[in-house]
Amino acid sequence: MNGKTLSIAMASVAAIALVGAGVAAYAQKGSKAMAAVTQVAIPEKADNFRLVDNNSKGHELFYYKNSAAIVVVSYDASSPFAAQAAAAVQAMKTAYAGRNVTFLMLDSNPADTEAGVTAAAKAAGFDVPVLIDDAQLVGESLGVSHVAQAFVIQPKTWKVVYSGPVDDRFAGPKAMPKAAVKSAYVKDAVDALIAGQSVKVQSVKMASPTLAFPGRDRQAEFAKISYEKEVAPVLAKNCVACHSEGGIGPFAMTSYEKVKGFAPMIRETLRTDRMPPYNADPHLLPLKDSMNLSNQEQQLLVHWIEAGAPRGEGSDPLKLNAKPAPEWELGTPDKIITLPAFAVPASGVVDYQNPSVINDMTEGRWLRASQVKAGDRRAVHHLLSNGVGGYAVGAETTAYPEGTGTWVAPGQKFQFQMHYTPFGKATTDVTRVGLYFYPKDQDPTIVRRSAVIANIGIEIGPNEPRHQETAYITFPADATLFTVFPHAHYRGENAQIFVKKPGSDKEELILSLPKYDFNWQRGYDFATPLAIPAGTKLITRYEYDNSANNPANPDPTIKVTWGEQSFEEMQYTALGFRWNDETAKNQKPEHMVAMNASRSMGMLDSNVDGKIAKTELRGRIGAAMSARFDMMDSNKDGFLDEKELAPAMGALSGRIAAGQAQQSVGQ
Repeated sequence: MNGKTLSIAMASVAAIALVGAGVAAYAQKGSKAMAAVTQVAIPEKADNFRLVDNNSKGHELFYYKNSAAIVVVSYDASSPFAAQAAAAVQAMKTAYAGRNVTFLMLDSNPADTEAGVTAAAKAAGFDVPVLIDDAQLVGESLGVSHVAQAFVIQPKTWKVVYSGPVDDRFAGPKAMPKAAVKSAYVKDAVDALIAGQSVKVQSVKMASPTLAFPGRDRQAEFAKISYEKEVAPVLAKNCVACHSEGGIGPFAMTSYEKVKGFAPMIRETLRTDRMPPYNADPHLLPLKDSMNLSNQEQQLLVHWIEAGAPRGEGSDPLKLNAKPAPEWELGTPDKIITLPAFAVPASGVVDYQNPSVINDMTEGRWLRASQVKAGDRRAVHHLLSNGVGGYAVGAETTAYPEGTGTWVAPGQKFQFQMHYTPFGKATTDVTRVGLYFYPKDQDPTIVRRSAVIANIGIEIGPNEPRHQETAYITFPADATLFTVFPHAHYRGENAQIFVKKPGSDKEELILSLPKYDFNWQRGYDFATPLAIPAGTKLITRYEYDNSANNPANPDPTIKVTWGEQSFEEMQYTALGFRWNDETAKNQKPEHMVAMNASRSMGMLDSNVDGKIAKTELRGRIGAAMSARFDMMDSNKDGFLDEKELAPAMGALSGRIAAGQAQQSVGQ
């Protein structure tokens, strides 16, 4: 999946050309970082935000709305003072375990990396999540000015009821962690909130090392940010492709007036990382066609909006170059498949539909790309197919890497799986799929393959906020990985993909969605395809939020298992790859057979040690196997290896393989 929803060609070439110059000019204004002032005004209330922590997990402030208190402490991975204060925060976290208090660290040092923060936290011996605020926007708005500055927030009102040192040992220029605590400022504030009382000490000055926030020091300059030369080019490059007439965005960015009217919402979606809808952690491997804004672009837009979104002088590039979205992103398709019309009711649950269309072409062709045009985007949640692309909101185009393709045979049955979601109004959907072929004299040399890592043994207990499930697949031959497409449902919280190479105990995180979004799903293409040696395990770890804090959760009181409907759950990861020793003229179907055979072990072996213990059995499949476990364990070592597992799981492998035939939208 190339990830584009619509071509950015509709944005003016002139506007796009200004992006680099405009953002660079904005950054240059702040190139001389000023030392942070010693005292910064603290806001009455904390604005919502979402950041990624040092373990690539997402945290949204408002998610913790049901906490008794939220404690946020500023951090700097290179600061011994911060490390000593973090130990005190860790001690408080332990002391308040079970009392519904949330503790978070906030690292607003742009020089710190996820890996560096993780190493520093390990060395300091604390496990409080450290949120990576490398754009500094959260630290700016919260009023951070010093290392180890604590903020106690009351979730009922989002008021900042205390700011200052954790306790008196950290109020001076030097930390004194071994001294006796005389004034336990944060503890006193938290205890007051738990007891429903007012906080007596609301602010204490600090003399700890300061933190530089160049943007905050330049607030007076933000009103001079040029809409024409700085803001409009960033919007044209990153937003207009979807926010155009007929596009999938909820409003069209066709003028300054439109942008100005939606400016508060734009600021909110940027701070909570909901827009652009690209959920991959940007701190990991580079991704092709990444939609993530740079730190400078985020700062530019947020600072401009906070200055009142001034119009300034000059033309309006968005108005001058406004164009409707093209019907087909890649141009007129070589062939269009029209699916049978389907009447979607106004309410209720619609079983998955599985329409099929016979290919009326008289000759085979190699497919290079496809695009799905949902008849009614409001009703079509997703479409899967057997090798001709797919659809989910925000991901409707599949474009293969140059030189790779999928064979479309004459008379082939195009099989589709349609997931419809009623939205309160009856409608009739007629979905079309546009196919783009290689020229007949330019056949690809590489066969693009598809596989699925599925876990139908999911079992999530009632009210579980961070339930983890693991599944993997083993590559039997050398391969090159192009694309990964994670998929879950309403309770999906985050997803991480690791590779574990043969002979190594180390798992490398190659893709992470710190906050999974059921409403925006897509495949993620690596900027440089990954080499996958034979014997490598591709491991998927998903976390699910079945708590009342999850606003999308249909019912936190029930046990959740695998199922097709959105109120059930899935751990389903589609892969796009090639076998290195396979060509279009010398295909290796035996590799696919061997890979598919590894799926059963990968679904049940949750600790990834290559064998299954009785304690690893879970879900409906586990229940069925548990009674037969001792009989299956032929060598009586208390585990099931691949040889012992194979006879019992043959039928299950067939079931999963059948699911792969309806290849994921990521393919």
